[in-house]
Amino acid sequence: MIKKKHLLLFILVFTILKVSASPHPTIYTSSSLNQYIGKQIEILIDEADTLTYWGARNATHFKPSNEPVPNLGTQKGAIWFHFTIANDQPKDRFILNIENAFLENVVLFQETQDGNYQIDSVSKTQPFWSRQIAISNPAFFINIPNGSVSHFYLKATTPTQFIVPIKLDSDESTMVYELRKNTLRGVYYGILLGILFYNLFIFYSTKDKSYLYFIFYIISVGLVQLNITGLGYKYLWFNSPFFESISLYIFPTLTAISSIGFTRHFLFIKDYVPRLNKLLSVVNLLYIILTLNAFFGNKTISYNFLNILGLPLAIMLIWAGVYIWVKHKYRPAFVFLIAWVLFLLSVIIFVLKDVGVLPYNLLTISILQLGSASTIILLSIAVADKINLYKMQKESFQQQSIAAAEEKERLVREQNVILESNVLARTKELQESNTALEKTLKDLREAETHLVESEKMASLGQLTAGIAHEINNPINFVTSNVNPLKRDINTIKDILAKVEAIGLQEGSSEEKLAKIKQLKEEEDYDYILSEIDFLIKGINEGAVRTSEIVKGLRLFSRLDEEGVKPANINEGLDATLTLVNNQLNGTITVEKNYTSDAVIECYPGKLNQVFLNTITNAIHAIHERWKEAPNGIITITTKKSNDHLIVSIKDNGIGMTDEVQKRLFEPFFTTKQVGLGTGLGLSISWKTIMKHEGKIDINSTFGVGTEFIFTLPVKAPPPETNI
Repeated sequence: MIKKKHLLLFILVFTILKVSASPHPTIYTSSSLNQYIGKQIEILIDEADTLTYWGARNATHFKPSNEPVPNLGTQKGAIWFHFTIANDQPKDRFILNIENAFLENVVLFQETQDGNYQIDSVSKTQPFWSRQIAISNPAFFINIPNGSVSHFYLKATTPTQFIVPIKLDSDESTMVYELRKNTLRGVYYGILLGILFYNLFIFYSTKDKSYLYFIFYIISVGLVQLNITGLGYKYLWFNSPFFESISLYIFPTLTAISSIGFTRHFLFIKDYVPRLNKLLSVVNLLYIILTLNAFFGNKTISYNFLNILGLPLAIMLIWAGVYIWVKHKYRPAFVFLIAWVLFLLSVIIFVLKDVGVLPYNLLTISILQLGSASTIILLSIAVADKINLYKMQKESFQQQSIAAAEEKERLVREQNVILESNVLARTKELQESNTALEKTLKDLREAETHLVESEKMASLGQLTAGIAHEINNPINFVTSNVNPLKRDINTIKDILAKVEAIGLQEGSSEEKLAKIKQLKEEEDYDYILSEIDFLIKGINEGAVRTSEIVKGLRLFSRLDEEGVKPANINEGLDATLTLVNNQLNGTITVEKNYTSDAVIECYPGKLNQVFLNTITNAIHAIHERWKEAPNGIITITTKKSNDHLIVSIKDNGIGMTDEVQKRLFEPFFTTKQVGLGTGLGLSISWKTIMKHEGKIDINSTFGVGTEFIFTLPVKAPPPETNI
């Protein structure tokens, strides 16, 4: 028997001889698994597509590849790849994975020990499920006995770009990698479907054509990604190779046409940029001509020009967003612009991956899905923002009312000055003047009281939409489950009636039991019971969530309490956060550091109004600094210090300048845009804290953030009116 060391020496010598006879490096399974082997292969371009296996084997003009993932651009004919694999691992079977779903025909030749060859192929001219390995891109099982070396020749054809990422892998690693890709794709299509149905509902409610074009755009983008990933051929049109071959041209054209239609209606291109509107019509026509050419002419030419046409189209759409945003101050155009720039960046990253600047990995392979999903989310936000513009127009009446109130206040101040200048000269009429002045001051106090109450109602009014949104979701649990529950209960009643009828029939107990069992199977009795449990659970969850929201609103308003009451400040803060939850938009994180003992004597409803004003201002400051980025943080802290409770509300928003801090508590002073604030919130808050004999400290740095610190006595001051 040959000793083990002699056998290893023989394998080593055999491998060295094979490598020395080969003009390119040998691929060892121990070091190349789960790696792209592009740098260890040779490439031969067969423009006429006439070479056979023996012709390629005897060819002398193979050239070495210098890239991990060869990118040969668009080529006529076929491309041959030659590589050698030495198996220095115990297992004999591996997978050769070519991660490009666009390759039309791929044939693998493996040289056998007798100098002949064996062949395997993956072709888009055959139904998908005829493949040996059912993944979206070409893949082959290869068998290499342990300690042996095999030569391989791979032939590929495609009308698209020749990008050939060849990876040597094991069965287990391939399945794990496919699972990761499919998980990302599942999340992507879940996002697309959610946004699609949301916009279908909005279109049904508003009948706005922008939503209709946006829906078509979402569908076409999803179809393009199905084509790129190969999932469409795998799961939808797997028995239609012809449709797979033409979908490469149809889906991008549909995406371009729907994106142009959406942009026209959403940005009012016809009104704002009429010349661009005509140019977009020409682009639409070019896309249609190139798609028809793919049907009846040269597919490679259509593919190249479709790719080339995509860049100027993206530039035109981005330019339209910039122009309309800058010149016409159309706010949704800004979000539209960000969305398209983000998608263009994802395309750039995808191309840089293809040319070898960026690594070829799961992230860069999936970057188009990530980019298009982000773009669709942002465009959906932009479309929804149109509703906010309509709301701002309705608020113009409120702005006029505020201006009138300010004018009245100015007139009152001027009259007071006149009265004070004339009081010395009119001493004989002092009593009459004092009487008139007292009446005027009384009117002012009443006006101030009404104005304060109006501010409180305005704050609650601004929260109405958020509260309605918060309550609507759990209520939907209840309303959507009632009818199915009624139906199932009626079905149970019918089953019980039929069982009772069977029980009254003549016959043996076994026959009756058999009939009852058959009836339960026919009516799907067990499923109905499980469905009833599920529906009741949904109704209960909706009711519990609605109860929590109503409890929070009740805690906030404290309409059932009068005068000074012991109150847990932590509960008031939580109730306030419940009401402003909709304004957080999922982009602001709230951190709570509560003391366990936060009970003080106070006017709970009044303090809740203070907390509402402060938290609302913090949210506004965070949006001013971070826009839609999820970087906002509000930190709420309560702690006891001797006989006082300290409440800190801190944010990382835009902060305040020294000039703003000096005027912070002036009535009607605000840094918000017109229609977004009256300037009374902090003035009312200051008055409320003073009536509690507390104090307010402010720490703010412009560009960093703001902290409001409220110090409140645990024991309430003597009761006063008009707090």
